[in-house]
Amino acid sequence: MNQSMKHVLVCAVLAATSAAWGQSSGDAAAGRSKAAMCIGCHGIVGYRASFPEVYQVPMISGQGARYLSAALQAYRKGDRRHPTMRSIAGSLSDQDIEDLAAFYAAQLPAAPPPAAAAAPDAQVADLLKRGNCAACHGEGLNKPIDASYPKLAGQHGDYLYAALRAYRVENHPQVGRANAIMAAQAKPYTPAELKALSTYIASLPGELQTVPNAKFR
Repeated sequence: MNQSMKHVLVCAVLAATSAAWGQSSGDAAAGRSKAAMCIGCHGIVGYRASFPEVYQVPMISGQGARYLSAALQAYRKGDRRHPTMRSIAGSLSDQDIEDLAAFYAAQLPAAPPPAAAAAPDAQVADLLKRGNCAACHGEGLNKPIDASYPKLAGQHGDYLYAALRAYRVENHPQVGRANAIMAAQAKPYTPAELKALSTYIASLPGELQTVPNAKFR
């Protein structure tokens, strides 16, 4: 069995397992009142983080609730290593996480993204095929096969690049992401290949956006 087929099977198993966990129990209205710690970064268009490098913070409005919940839990547990995010996630209860996830997931664009997307060049097409990214992240990398997987289309390219490289980091106390599936996907690529993938994915039409908070308009 080749690596691509193994990846498809693993994604299918994880999706089936995740489906058994049930739907999000978050309250979007409650999440709005709990988002004060989030809006200072994720509520400012073009805001850039400076650790471990400079990149635009990810767009989380329009992202799936189940994915956002899983990401915050991973920061709280330390599977995703980032001092600021771990501090924030560590201050949240399980219900806080569900409410915030529901709040940001409900912030979808008024109009759906255009259906057409620019075709990748030959290099990127080969990279996408090798990684079989659509097996988990779905059509256009915007329709994950399970809600606990992220939408990728249109996400900031510099953030995607930093995130992909984080899966390659091992044994660092403040940087890295412990996810065996994504580590196996990211490690075979060179940094230049990860950069090319990230740049292309950022160009795809998607539902992710930054919704400016009224305090920063």
